Amino acid sequence: MAEKPEASPQAVPLTLASASPRRLALLRQVGVEPRDVVPAEIDESPLRRELPRDYARRMAAAKAAAVAGGGTERFVLAADTVVALGRRILPKAENVAVARSCLAKLSGRSHMVLGAVFVQAPDGRAAGRLVTTRVTFKRLSAREIDDYLCSGEWQAKAGGYAIQGRAGAFVAKISGSYPNVVGLPLMETLALLEGLGWRRAHARP
Repeated sequence: MAEKPEASPQAVPLTLASASPRRLALLRQVGVEPRDVVPAEIDESPLRRELPRDYARRMAAAKAAAVAGGGTERFVLAADTVVALGRRILPKAENVAVARSCLAKLSGRSHMVLGAVFVQAPDGRAAGRLVTTRVTFKRLSAREIDDYLCSGEWQAKAGGYAIQGRAGAFVAKISGSYPNVVGLPLMETLALLEGLGWRRAHARP
């Protein structure tokens, strides 16, 4: 009698070190289902004169290390998204005033979205990647900014906007990875995971 097809489990599970629902949704979009989600509790304050690229890399590595805790039987995936205007790191918008300030700075200009990804493997190996996407906003009117602030989409978003929502209408041009701007560069993330030996679960024929 032929055996009934069943799912083949991953040899080693994956932990997502992030509280972002967008990152979890992006992973699921490409068939990656973390075993669990464990947000990292770290100080996310930039260092004095720290450049955006260095900050993004440091944050992703620190989040992975905090969740792995010096040893783990799972792969740990961490990421950080930074919106930068030149050498300036734009903050996560925690209130309306910060969000308004960010949108005013981004209006009619190009900015960089830096997505840092870091993977810690069970055997101690680790690898990271920084992905850069250039985004150009059209010039925003006061009414457009006010309407966007009323939507609430800006809350806790780097740079004060979410490209997958209403702010998509602000984008005049984008060069690079779109998922990176949403919160996770998918192609590069999968390459890191698979390069360290992680494999997605699949059904046996």
